[in-house]
Amino acid sequence: MTKFTVNDRPVQYRMDPDTPLLWALREASNLTGTKYGCGSGDCGACMVDIDGEAIRSCLVTIAEIEGRFVTTIEGLSRDRSHPVQQAFAATGAVQCGFCTPGMVMAAAVLLGKTGNPTREEVEAALPNLCRCGVYPRLVDAVQRAGRVARREEKLSAVPPPGITPEDASEAVPALKRPESTQTRR
Repeated sequence: MTKFTVNDRPVQYRMDPDTPLLWALREASNLTGTKYGCGSGDCGACMVDIDGEAIRSCLVTIAEIEGRFVTTIEGLSRDRSHPVQQAFAATGAVQCGFCTPGMVMAAAVLLGKTGNPTREEVEAALPNLCRCGVYPRLVDAVQRAGRVARREEKLSAVPPPGITPEDASEAVPALKRPESTQTRR
């Protein structure tokens, strides 16, 4: 059994230790924000934060992260209030959205290390592939997120998701809350 922490919650997977983290997150934990893109680490759609490093989850097994801390796009903020999420939306750095979670995670890790990244630092930290071509807005979005995090700039808030995590768990059987916390109807 493999044990580590995902989005500040301890988890243990009864899966083959050689299972890629990507599949444990998506299939066993129903954290589908982490996307399967290429399966070979080239696209970055599956990027997650592991102990403060942007890691492609398709390239690391659950055995390799035993005892470590993983943050997925779902754990970044429940209400889209993270400066990177706000800046991506405000800057138009989101198109189809498929690659966006990986880019957001890579940007959040970068901003955790350096609050005021240069263009070159952003480009080096976000090697993600995007078929829609958001690259011209990407550097601006990350630098803007840095200014928001430093409280040098304010953004109009992006509206929160239209569903609460609790309501989402009602709609998805794999996310059912334990019986003791469900409200009786």
